[in-house]
Amino acid sequence: MTGNFKTFVLSALFVALAGTTTATTNAQAGTLDDILARGELRVAVQTQGPPYSFMDKNGERTGSAIQLTELMAKEMGVKVTYLDFDWDGLIPALMSGKADILAADMTATLTRATKVAFTKPWIHVGAVGFTTQGSDFKSLEDCKKPGTTIAVILGSTAEKSVPTFFPDGEMKSFKGGGTVVLDAVASGQAQCGVNDNTAVSAQILNYPENTFNVFPEMLTSEPLAYAVRYDSQDLLIWANLFLDTVQGDGRLKANLDYWVNSAKWQADH
Repeated sequence: MTGNFKTFVLSALFVALAGTTTATTNAQAGTLDDILARGELRVAVQTQGPPYSFMDKNGERTGSAIQLTELMAKEMGVKVTYLDFDWDGLIPALMSGKADILAADMTATLTRATKVAFTKPWIHVGAVGFTTQGSDFKSLEDCKKPGTTIAVILGSTAEKSVPTFFPDGEMKSFKGGGTVVLDAVASGQAQCGVNDNTAVSAQILNYPENTFNVFPEMLTSEPLAYAVRYDSQDLLIWANLFLDTVQGDGRLKANLDYWVNSAKWQADH
């Protein structure tokens, strides 16, 4: 092999190896790198979803999920920016890249998981039925009568479960979030409503006492989780480690004891 040819081969090999190294480096860069580089964690939320994400009486965003994302940002060493969407706009906002992570009282379902990647659950909740006080519907069985109108949030898991639990009812889906289902029942647009138990117990505080009758039966058991895009595996791994960490050191328990398992937050917010 001549000296010139040997030099050519070695040069070509160097270029190939350099290209491979660059490609590997680029492949390793991900959403977490982008977040750290910009110094900002972008979070898709809904505004009226107490006790998870809502604007309190002082006009400040707060809630269980919000407090946890603030802890996430603190552990990352970045600031957090919240982006408001209606319930049915949360997943599209995440998938489009407007947000890095979705933080809401969203159930991790197999259908949703075909679009986004869910973290480990950070709490389990269950769907409950309710109606107005003084109505003809005194029990959950009454809501199962043929022709009963059942209100749910558009895009919620209740849209899937209501046909099973109320096969003879007439489901009505309402676009939005927060108290939209309670509003529908209170205004007579529907006779009964279905939503998750923690949301209902928090949202009825926006109405005069004894407006609603919430039935004690739990229709489902549902895991709530954060969500990221499937191309954000680095962020998914980090978020799962974060949840393991705050569960282990007691910060998750303190969060849930304050926001979900008690009414302490009501006096402050």
